[in-house]
Amino acid sequence: MSDSVLILIPARMASTRLPGKPLADIAGRPMIVHVLDRARETGLGPVYVATDSEEIATAVAKAGGQAVMTRADHVSGSDRIFEAMEQIGAGAGIIVNVQGDLPTIPAVDIATLAAEIRRPQERTDPNVVKVVGTPIGNSPSLPSPASGGGKGGGRLRALYFTRATAPHGDGPLYHHIGLYAYRRAALEKFVRLPASALERREKLEQLRALEAGMRIDVAIVDSVPLGVDTADDLEAARVMLARR
Repeated sequence: MSDSVLILIPARMASTRLPGKPLADIAGRPMIVHVLDRARETGLGPVYVATDSEEIATAVAKAGGQAVMTRADHVSGSDRIFEAMEQIGAGAGIIVNVQGDLPTIPAVDIATLAAEIRRPQERTDPNVVKVVGTPIGNSPSLPSPASGGGKGGGRLRALYFTRATAPHGDGPLYHHIGLYAYRRAALEKFVRLPASALERREKLEQLRALEAGMRIDVAIVDSVPLGVDTADDLEAARVMLARR
């Protein structure tokens, strides 16, 4: 446990592809509660859900968690967690943004993550965000994922994120996993930047940081947790979590 790390989970009801998904029932509990549990299991620091929905806040409180009410007009999850961070008044040096639609994510030390794409259909799927990066050595600037065998390991310095199939040519493609660990000053800088041209085009907020010259490092792990974006994804999550 450390006061230097604060975990924030942005959650809103207005999903275009699966409205109300934070409260979707999975194995008898709302999806947001599963995400909350996974975040608490890391033991990295205090966990809050940042939301504009009283229904989500109530579900979080019922599960023994803490919610922070934020404005409804935020354009990204990072903007929402910045407001929550200021309300909480925490002095944490690292802010971890955990997306609220990853109920099956394992409890690992959290950093920005990606995993090699193994299924051919995901290489061309625009819902699978790819990170294009150059390999680097281990960096002490962010917490790294827990080691434990497998083919994961290594780190990339991100050059671009895209919904397209990239990079071209032979070699692995990497599926970006929506976890972000920020230095406090970097988050403050990010939310003061206007939405960038590529961010608006790709609908990927991390491009705002890259276009502004900020550095994003990506740790490579073995597998991608199930993200819930569609009704089919929701059913798959229900099957997986019913076995826990």
